[in-house]
This record gives sequence, C-alpha cells and structure tokens, in this order.
Amino acid sequence: MSARLLFGGIAAIALLGCHPVVASGNDQAPANVAEASVAAVPANASAATDGQLVWSQDPGSKCRFVAPKSLTAGPTNWIGECPAGKASGLGVLVRRDGGKATATFYGELRDGVPVIGAINVDGGYVVGKFTGDDLVQGDLEPQVRIDSFNVAAKAARAASARFQAQKNAASARFYADAAKQLDLQVE
Repeated sequence: MSARLLFGGIAAIALLGCHPVVASGNDQAPANVAEASVAAVPANASAATDGQLVWSQDPGSKCRFVAPKSLTAGPTNWIGECPAGKASGLGVLVRRDGGKATATFYGELRDGVPVIGAINVDGGYVVGKFTGDDLVQGDLEPQVRIDSFNVAAKAARAASARFQAQKNAASARFYADAAKQLDLQVE
C-alpha cells in the first residue's frame, strides 16, 4: 500500500512494509528551466512507432526519445546528452503545459529508451525500471525502489551541472534541490 502526501514543501518518506509513502512539495521547474537547452515539442507530434515504443523528437536538439506513459503525452523536453541522435545517459524528460512543468522523469536512458528512474507527477513519484511503455509499478523489490531514486537523484544532479555550465543559476539550483528531494526518498 502506498500513498502520496503533501507536507508544505518538504519531502518525506515512510515505509509501510516495503512501500514508501511519498510526500513532496511544489517541485515544479521554473518556466525558463528547459528553455536554456531545448525547445518544447508535443511528445506525440513527431512520434514514430517502433514496435511497442513510441518515439518523440525534441526540435531544439533533434534528439529522439521514448517518453514513459506515466509522463503523459504533450510537450516534452530532454535535458541531457544525445549521442547518435538519441537521448542517452543520465538526464531529465520534462513534460510541459504552457511553460509550466507538469511531470518530470529523472533517470537513465539508453539509445533513447528509459532504463530506470522516477517520474514526479501530481506531487508524488512513480518509480521503477522501464518495461514495455512505462515504469513498472506495483510491488517492487525494495532494492529496485532504492536504485530508482538513486539514479533519479544522479540524473537531477547531472541536469543541475549542465545548467551550471550554461551559467543558468536558477535552473541549476532547481535541479540541485530536486536531487535533494529524491535523495530524501531513500533516507
């Protein structure tokens, strides 16, 4: 059993058996966060199906990626490396509506396909390994939950470093704070 709780901007986690109760405050990205490195694209606007996977392309970087289903369809930005035209390594997929971040995937992608991480949506987290078209949900091994949050925190730190290198202090600070929130989920 898990639940999402809100405690005035402070993230907290409690374990009920092996299931975390995740609490998170307003951890939405500032409106200008992704604008520094990529432009928004509707996730389904330039999507191409490859078997079960639905591919999207970021028009700013021309980077291709598969957005997890829990991220929901809509304008999505990739913040991270893009070797051979596909999102790879630690990074962040940010779902936006009118300049406001509505859901964020922090994690690892390989050749454009998510591997493991956490999606921050509706003030809580969906965590796990990517299987099919989404992160596996439900009963996860405790170590998978821990690994998911650890990878997500590393991805947020990588985004912070990327914005720091671009001299975008507000976005760098936002993602450094997101990394701290993700770290709290496993303490």
